[in-house]
Amino acid sequence: MKFDRATFLADVERVLHADYACELKSAGRRELYNAVSKAVMEEAYDDWSKEKKSRRRRCGYFSAEFLMGRAIYSNLLNLGILEEVGDALASVGEDLNQFEEVEDAALGNGGLGRLAACYLESAASKDIALDGYGIRYRYGLFRQTFENGFQHEEGDDWLKWGDPWSVRVERDAVLVRFADQTVRAVPYDMPIFGYKNGVVNTLRLWQSEPVQAFDFASFNEMRGEVKANENFNATKITDVLYPNDNTMVGKILRLRQQYFMVSASLQDIVKKYKAAGRDLRTLPEKWCFQLNDTHPVIAIPELMRLLQGEGLTFEEAFDVCHRCFNFTNHTIMAEALEKWDALALSDLLPDVYEQIVACQQRLQGEGLDPNAFYIIRDNVVHMANLAIYVSSHVNGVAEIHTNILKTQTFKNWYERYPEKFVNITNGITPRRWMLLNNPQMARLIDSKIGTLWHTRLPELKKIRPFIDEMLPEFVRIKQENKKKLAAYIAEHEGVQLSPDFIFDVQVKRLHEYKRQMLNALSVLWYYFGIKDGEITDFPPTAFIFGAKAAPGYYMAKAIIKFINEIARLVNSDPAVSDRMKVVFVQNYNVSYAEKIVCAADISEQISLAGMEASGTSNMKFMLCGTVTLGTLDGANVEICEEAGRENNYIFGATVEEVAAIKQYYCPREILEQNPRLKRALETLVDGTLSDDSGMLRKLYESMTTGYEPDRYLVLYDFADYVRVKTQLLHDFGSDEFNKKCLVNMASVGKFSADRSVTDYAKLIWKL
Repeated sequence: MKFDRATFLADVERVLHADYACELKSAGRRELYNAVSKAVMEEAYDDWSKEKKSRRRRCGYFSAEFLMGRAIYSNLLNLGILEEVGDALASVGEDLNQFEEVEDAALGNGGLGRLAACYLESAASKDIALDGYGIRYRYGLFRQTFENGFQHEEGDDWLKWGDPWSVRVERDAVLVRFADQTVRAVPYDMPIFGYKNGVVNTLRLWQSEPVQAFDFASFNEMRGEVKANENFNATKITDVLYPNDNTMVGKILRLRQQYFMVSASLQDIVKKYKAAGRDLRTLPEKWCFQLNDTHPVIAIPELMRLLQGEGLTFEEAFDVCHRCFNFTNHTIMAEALEKWDALALSDLLPDVYEQIVACQQRLQGEGLDPNAFYIIRDNVVHMANLAIYVSSHVNGVAEIHTNILKTQTFKNWYERYPEKFVNITNGITPRRWMLLNNPQMARLIDSKIGTLWHTRLPELKKIRPFIDEMLPEFVRIKQENKKKLAAYIAEHEGVQLSPDFIFDVQVKRLHEYKRQMLNALSVLWYYFGIKDGEITDFPPTAFIFGAKAAPGYYMAKAIIKFINEIARLVNSDPAVSDRMKVVFVQNYNVSYAEKIVCAADISEQISLAGMEASGTSNMKFMLCGTVTLGTLDGANVEICEEAGRENNYIFGATVEEVAAIKQYYCPREILEQNPRLKRALETLVDGTLSDDSGMLRKLYESMTTGYEPDRYLVLYDFADYVRVKTQLLHDFGSDEFNKKCLVNMASVGKFSADRSVTDYAKLIWKL
């Protein structure tokens, strides 16, 4: 984008006059943010309009989550005007950095939503015609605070001050019909800017609204409360990301959300395809659809329904769907492979359920073993099976994950349809996760190998000959990043961290399989060892956690309470203040991650082997030159292949060993062999830590006496974990350690989302 300072400032002033009746010198931060954003949007209109009118074949990326984060810096960077806008604002006494306080669009829960955001940005940067389709949640995941160590959830009202980066497209509104209600779906389009290439793709997010917002007759007859209730039932569909589904009411609301999203998207696409005079049998010639996990799989029977409503036979509709749809699986956990009660689904979406039954009958007609191949079984609809049966391709998101899908999770389906299964390892965008959040490091790399790596991440391998000469500057920049993070944590968490401490970081969604519990127990193990005098040479370390637990996930919330109690114990003890600090940052989100990733010394990726599909935080840390402390799980396996296992710190049971271990495993035997570990675990129940809720006791029971105690082998892997972790802590700071960091950075090329979306475009989408 060409940038003219005078024109830009005039545009900003004009928006301020029109929208806020104020001038630059009197505008507040929010008013200025919106005005700057709108001024940039106006300049980008021509490129965006050109892409929207493009007739080339496109892929629709259907996802329940798009964790976009704060838009302004990323958009200005990709448009090539980040510094220019900063200078322009500085010329009138304003600081671009003030927009740091503008909240993220938290329309995602973790890796799944962040991956979708990275893929949209990378696709635009690689000139791949990929458009996102999702939900415009009125409230993001939630704002997290801690009260007495417990997670407290507050509404994340991200739209309170407006959303200057999206445009309401009223003309494309459609009706979505359920058995018990009809609602309007109104799209809001958000531009996705490619990196300095003039390409602008689209993220279309749908908002639910009542068909008739105000009924004058009802109001006049004093029946306004009836209409208000109808309106509430319409708007609540897109109120909150992932409503608590511990109740049937919550489950049905999730199903409404998923159907609302895909029905609106497909109606829009089909309507425009027909309007162009095209035969819907040829839809795959212009469109394909990627289903990001099981949440949007209801799109398959919905498109079948729509096509048959336009005159296609079931077999013709099935063929179109087979050629259009592709399915990404993100988990091997049975509880995360969505299933729906057949009666509930048929009550809410009877016409859609008919299509699912028709697919089941078609599958049965192939003469396969009904115990191995089914979509509906025991009155339960298995959405992953539906996706596999109909879709052209099914992909896992890391080599180890895809192999598990083939040999275990979907073994029978793979043996029947081997040609459908492919692997596409996840990736991250290097623009946000290096150029934007770690600009000093980016400039250091530029000075050695130029800038081609900005869009071709494998070019980073060219820094290998420069590693020795880069070491001093690498260490200095990392230290600067640690100082900035320490200052931010002090301001927002009230915890003082020394940047001279090792920053040991575990930030990700809170789930038992990710084993934040393992990390927490190790902190206590070290703490008691120092207090008892058994550990005399512990390197000063800050243990930094960040995660949100789903509101209905009791055990995850118990782990948060546990870690916060450990932090209270450790941080209030002057005897260890020169060697240990613990902090659980509140409301971990994309913007917090940007500060943490470039400042970390250790990246903890410690899930039980075989449980993490891929992970993407591991890639972000690797890109910024951080070693991985982890198991051979997810993309950690490929990280070791690329950077060398010797340049990371690997521990724990392997995928092959886990199943055998569980046949004989007794956690109490482990505890008897490790008295200090036993002492750490028993803080959950012995009064060392404060808790009158019973949460910590439930956590203790889950590890020792509950159903399948210590399901994720926390105690089993503990000894090897602290052995390797202790070695890492003592290696820290040496030239050899710092070289390992830079070798990881030089080896990260495979993990670019640019590579991932290019693989999708070639292997699956055929764009």
